[in-house]
Amino acid sequence: MVHHQIKVIQAMASMLTEGGRGVNGTAFPKQPEKALKLYEFEGSPFCRRVREVMTLLNLDYEVYPCPKGGTKYRPLVKQLGGKTQFPFLIDENTGDQLYESQQIIHHLFKHYGKTGKTPKKYAHFPKIPYVALAGTLLNGAQGVWMNQKIVERAAPEQLIELWGFEGSPYTRVVRGVLTELELPFKFHNVAKERWQDLGLAKLRLKPGKYVPLAGGKREQVLKLMGDNIQVPFLVDRNTQTQLFESAKIVQYLQQTYGN
Repeated sequence: MVHHQIKVIQAMASMLTEGGRGVNGTAFPKQPEKALKLYEFEGSPFCRRVREVMTLLNLDYEVYPCPKGGTKYRPLVKQLGGKTQFPFLIDENTGDQLYESQQIIHHLFKHYGKTGKTPKKYAHFPKIPYVALAGTLLNGAQGVWMNQKIVERAAPEQLIELWGFEGSPYTRVVRGVLTELELPFKFHNVAKERWQDLGLAKLRLKPGKYVPLAGGKREQVLKLMGDNIQVPFLVDRNTQTQLFESAKIVQYLQQTYGN
């Protein structure tokens, strides 16, 4: 448990380096009909840029982890796009396959943003992401390298599902393990839609019973989770498992898929 808490603290420090990006998002996303497919790895600062925008737009998407040393999806990316570079986005709704985080970000705002234009804040990232690299180091380089114990393990038949948001340190720890185990998953963004959503599930800024924005995405998520919204939340239909709490989820993933 102490080891897990250290990882959470590292993830929190990493989040702070990004100035709080990856927390808030629209309540009414333009979710594409066909799932966006993102080939990436958690520890990449370039992939992180894309994931932050995905949270801002509150989009759900499929993740195919490609950690360094990975053998499952890295070769597929080269086969599909011609080079082993990440992030790599496949959008079957538009027919686009894109490398380069900035190009992917422009694509996401163009097709799934409110105005079709990329906000200035996200239009001109520095070529070398010094701050994000520092965040990766503060995070202990979690989600960078493949777990060598699972080289011969086949991917689960059904995609694991994970609810969270990019800026959540607890979610980041789980995503790091999913990356290291090369476990593909569907990520359901649960962005903060207004100030009343801010804070932990049991300690929000607005006291009293939690009530999400009417008609927003979190209202639908609440129906799934019960009387409150807490992330990360994992559903594995391969084993009929549902779990809250990052420590329990990490333990489950390691025991089920880590050997």
